[in-house]
Amino acid sequence: MTINLIVSDTPEQLGAAAAKQAADVVRAAVAANGRARIVLSTGASQFEFIRSFVREPIDWSKVDMFHLDEYVGLPESHVASFRRYLKERFVAHVPQVRAFFVDGEGDVGANIRELSGELRRAPIDVALIGIGENCHIAFNDPPADFDAREAYIVVDLDEACKKQQVREGWFASVDDVPKRAITMTVHQIMQATSIISCVPHQVKAVAVKRTIENEVTPDVPSTMLKTHKDWTLYVDRESASLLDAAAAREG
Repeated sequence: MTINLIVSDTPEQLGAAAAKQAADVVRAAVAANGRARIVLSTGASQFEFIRSFVREPIDWSKVDMFHLDEYVGLPESHVASFRRYLKERFVAHVPQVRAFFVDGEGDVGANIRELSGELRRAPIDVALIGIGENCHIAFNDPPADFDAREAYIVVDLDEACKKQQVREGWFASVDDVPKRAITMTVHQIMQATSIISCVPHQVKAVAVKRTIENEVTPDVPSTMLKTHKDWTLYVDRESASLLDAAAAREG
C-alpha cells in the first residue's frame, strides 16, 4: 500500500493545501457531472481546512454536502452538536450549498433511512475523513465494524473517544458526553471516489503513527484508509513528529 502523505509546517498550511486539493476534485466533478457530492468531518482538527475550503472559488450551488456523524439525543443548540458546527463554520459561509445532516433527535431510525437514501443516490466525489486520537474514523471506534454494509449505523462510544471530546472543550466531563452516536460506516466511507484526511496537532501524533505503521485491523480503524485507491493524508510537523524520517518524506 502506497500512502500519499503530505507534511506541512503548520495547521494553517495543511488546511490550505488540503482545501485546494478538495476544491480541485469538486470543480472537476461539477464540470463532468453538473454537481459534486462531498462528505465533511467535524472536530477541532478540521478548523483550518474548513476556513480555507469555504474561500475556494467553487460554484457551491452545485454541491451536495453530507456529514459523517452526530450524537444521539443531543440538541442542535448544544455547542458539541455537529449539525451546529457545520452550519456555523461551513453552511453560513457558502449558503448556496445543499446540505444533508445526520439528525440524532426524534425518530433516529427514520432519520437514518431518509439520509441513507439521499446519500446513495450517486457516488461521493470526495470525503474529508478525520482521524481521532483513538484512530477512529467518523465514530467507528475500535474495534470498528468493517463488515457493516449500511450507510449509517448507531454505535456506542468508547471511553477514549469521550475523553477526546472533553479535552477539545465540547463537554465539561465524560459523564456529559452522550453514550451513543450515529456514524457513517467504514464501508460507506470507503465508497468515496477520493478521500482526504486532515490530521494536524501534537495530540494526533500517536494516531498518525499507528495508522501508518500498523497492518489493516479493526483495532486501528484508520488503517482501512490505506486500502483506498485515492487517499491523501495531510499532517503537520507536530502530528508527524513520531514518524521516522523516511515516512515523513512520503508524498
